[in-house]
Amino acid sequence: MTLPQDELAELRAQVRELTDRAAINELLDRYIVLLDTQDENGFDDTWPPTVFTDDVRMTFPVGTCEGLSDVAQLHHVAKNRFARTLHLSSNHTIALDGDRAEVRLHVVATHVHHPSGEDRPHFDIGGYYKGEAVRTEAGWRLRTWAFHLVWSTGPGPDGGCAVESP
Repeated sequence: MTLPQDELAELRAQVRELTDRAAINELLDRYIVLLDTQDENGFDDTWPPTVFTDDVRMTFPVGTCEGLSDVAQLHHVAKNRFARTLHLSSNHTIALDGDRAEVRLHVVATHVHHPSGEDRPHFDIGGYYKGEAVRTEAGWRLRTWAFHLVWSTGPGPDGGCAVESP
């Protein structure tokens, strides 16, 4: 059976879109897992190129950074404020536009304080990430990435609350 050229072209376009969506979802999942696993054996600046472009611009409530070395340092400092963390993501949305895509995901995270002799509740947060992914020679990477905090409970890393809950 031979398919007409227009039907073949449509199938190719659908396969490309599905492949791109799968690759971007994998990229987002890789980042969320790395939030908990990067630097397990000390400072590691090798992981950011697996997620971000060289010229990445990242914005968090604690600050903004540009470039891969700044991304590695920001994550290292933030993670070391806690003994352990666990990040969960959902509701990945991907708006493809050729070799770029607008992406968003929701995240809930638990941060366990370092032992201090006092029983401190976890610092839990909820919010969303939003940014732009681009196709590179190495695959899809995030070029801009911002975390928007919606709520938090428990004492933050300095002992205070990060935001007031509504």
